[in-house]
Amino acid sequence: MIEYGVCEPVQVHFDDLDAMGLLHNSRYALLVERAISAYWHRLGWAPDAAVSAFKDVFLAVREFKVTYNVPIAGVGEPLVHFWIDRLGRTSGVYGFRVLSADRSVVHAEGYRVNVNLDPITLRPAPFSDELRTAAAPLLLPAVPVPS
Repeated sequence: MIEYGVCEPVQVHFDDLDAMGLLHNSRYALLVERAISAYWHRLGWAPDAAVSAFKDVFLAVREFKVTYNVPIAGVGEPLVHFWIDRLGRTSGVYGFRVLSADRSVVHAEGYRVNVNLDPITLRPAPFSDELRTAAAPLLLPAVPVPS
């Protein structure tokens, strides 16, 4: 059961597989990108500021870490479970897990750090209030610290 974040189905195609019929290691990052993009696209985000529901359209990946647990064999429709661990002033950290369709197997897990950039200077820029509001459902719930 998923108690936080979002699960997005993604497609593994034949050309995503390596010579052994397993999902190629580089494709896990692509699955995560597709899942996160699909979520934000439904909310009105677009890479073109003229048509996007958000001012923040120039985001760059600063860091991406994947730990591979169990290979995905063959084509199919796994799930990407993702959430936001932290949303700072100019950057955010997504946590993610690539799951089997029935959610019983964690194929891979990791995190991705995004930085919001000013499109002219290419320097970090603060996230807009609109993006912060839209991102709120993805934020990992705070765990109370025992006193």
